Amino acid sequence: MTTKTMTLINDETGEKLTLDVLEPTMGPPTIDIRPLYKNTGFFTFDPGYVSTASCSSNITYMDGENGILEYRGYPIEQLAKHSSYLETCYLLFYGELPDTKQLEDFETNINNHNMVHEALKSFYNGFRRDAHPMAIMMGVTGALSAFYHYNMDIHNKAHRERAMLRLIAKMPTIAAWSFRHAKGLPFIYPDSSLSYSENFLYMMFGVPTTPYVANPSHVKALDVLMILHADHEQNASTSTVRLSGSSDANPFAAVAAGVATLWGPAHGGANEAVIRMLQDIIDSGKPLEDFVARAKDPEDKFRLMGFGHRVYKAYDPRARIVHEICHDILRELPEDSPHKAMLDTAMKLEEVALSDDYFKSRNLYPNVDFYSGVIFLAMDIPLNMFTVMFAMARTIGWISQWNEMREDEQSRIGRPRQLYMGEATRDYVDISKR
Repeated sequence: MTTKTMTLINDETGEKLTLDVLEPTMGPPTIDIRPLYKNTGFFTFDPGYVSTASCSSNITYMDGENGILEYRGYPIEQLAKHSSYLETCYLLFYGELPDTKQLEDFETNINNHNMVHEALKSFYNGFRRDAHPMAIMMGVTGALSAFYHYNMDIHNKAHRERAMLRLIAKMPTIAAWSFRHAKGLPFIYPDSSLSYSENFLYMMFGVPTTPYVANPSHVKALDVLMILHADHEQNASTSTVRLSGSSDANPFAAVAAGVATLWGPAHGGANEAVIRMLQDIIDSGKPLEDFVARAKDPEDKFRLMGFGHRVYKAYDPRARIVHEICHDILRELPEDSPHKAMLDTAMKLEEVALSDDYFKSRNLYPNVDFYSGVIFLAMDIPLNMFTVMFAMARTIGWISQWNEMREDEQSRIGRPRQLYMGEATRDYVDISKR
């Protein structure tokens, strides 16, 4: 992997340090700074790790400048068009697409694990009815470690695989029950005759007294959205799962830490922010153009949510895919839908952003959060469940990254350094003299 080197020279002493430059399969060359502190006594300073690779990974590649996202080398566009969410899960965890028999066995294994322990139901009763579903999901996911601690040797490949199967299988049940607890509805058990996404919608919206049949367009849209959110390289929540797992923590606890991180509005809550912004625009009674003008005004703190991306400087490839799904679902909405006004506003805002030179010159295209929020709303998924949907989809990415870290012989317990800017050493002063 090393193809060249870089030499650092200390201006004061003239001492030289040669560092290896690692060439990835794709992406920018990476300087191996591991010898830096040992040989020079210096740390590096990189808040937010914007220029630092915290690990080596074979799972996901993204190129923000060119709008590229790939899982195990497969373009996200091809997976969204041809694959299913469970087939994508198999790919992310095992590294290759399954053949027919492998996929059938994988789906059977998922179905065999989709029930949760009955005692877990009592956990839900400990939460207030108005508890945020993400708070419930975080707690219940962490509680899985208390129910499946047996045969959980993280150094055993088969045990890690079983943990993956349990998490992927149980997350839809945990998520749907979080919603139903808040609604005061009876819990619906999984139906293994349904597809993964169809089963989730059944557990969300089904009732014991009436047969439930999910809208096929909603099932397809959900499956694609799950694929698009399955992994996204070393983001905040994935890095958290790796950091937690580096201490040999139970995988269910590590994933619960990922759920907690995802809950932050700067990470997984962006699609909620889109809907709140649209509602504010509608409630104001002002023309949409007023808000567009405010977004362009550098003196105004107002920003259009769901536009642009920290990593993608070109059009978010996931947004291109979900754009069509969004419009297909909106075309199905009846005219008397309570969401019609908000969704019409969203589409008008999209039209402005895609045609306005101000937004185009700054690469402020609608991103996947803009469209996913609109789609979830059209599917009658409530606002406080948006991030739960994200967490359910991202679970396979978290556990795949965790598993890869466990197999990496170079992996060590995470211990970031710091630039200390506090007081220098000083003597204690007795309280009577202060």
